Amino acid sequence: MTKCLPKTLSVSEMAVSDMIAALVAALPADVDAAAPRPMAGGRKAAERALATIDPVAYAASRNHLDGAVTRLSPYLRHGILSLDEVRNHALAKVADPRQAEKFIQELAWRDYWQRIYLAHPDRIWNDVEVYKTGFDASEYDTELPADVVEARTGVACIDQFIAMLHETGYLHNHARMYLAAYVVHWRRVRWQAGAAWFLEHLIDADPASNNLSWQWVASTFSKKPYIFNLDNVAKYTGHDINTRMSDNRVLACSYEQLSELLFPNLEPAHG
Repeated sequence: MTKCLPKTLSVSEMAVSDMIAALVAALPADVDAAAPRPMAGGRKAAERALATIDPVAYAASRNHLDGAVTRLSPYLRHGILSLDEVRNHALAKVADPRQAEKFIQELAWRDYWQRIYLAHPDRIWNDVEVYKTGFDASEYDTELPADVVEARTGVACIDQFIAMLHETGYLHNHARMYLAAYVVHWRRVRWQAGAAWFLEHLIDADPASNNLSWQWVASTFSKKPYIFNLDNVAKYTGHDINTRMSDNRVLACSYEQLSELLFPNLEPAHG
């Protein structure tokens, strides 16, 4: 049997090879090729992630940053897994279909956002309704402040969530809600600016789920604005998130106090 000889590169192939070598040589020396990634891509990785879901544990702990969330959203977003496939797998994992109810409800929300997008594509970047905050849309800034983009707001937990977004491309849903509420209500920035920021950084960035969820927080697609306080952050985050009052003073209020501070034009709630 004739031994196979190495292929001789053509002049054009040699030029390409030299160009690639030059590009690699030009990479910064501090690039860490072994740096951890938030999650692996591809069908096999998606199947492994799907095999580990626990609908019962998910229902009990999904609101906690260290809860039994699935992190399937990137695979759903990019078409590696389908909603039907995930739903059917969840049902197969439980003895009683009701045990998977909360898990399937969250899949239904994703489907709902997609159907809204399909039926009303204009709603993705336009206010569905007016703000219910006592402010007109014209009273909100149209760009994110630099300190938000650079994670130096001075609100410790918010800066940590921003750093997570930039470093991993992923955030737990509760952290997304905290950031969205902070941007829109504490900093009075239009939700469109925040939604575009998330779409730029999230690996599961989906215009329908992302933008309509921002509108829900903002109150342009809900009955009232979503806000949170420091007690709520402390309840749902772990010890790795700084929830000290001294480092998060603008959040350290009751909901009644926050409503008065953030929405001074609204009538006080009664009953």
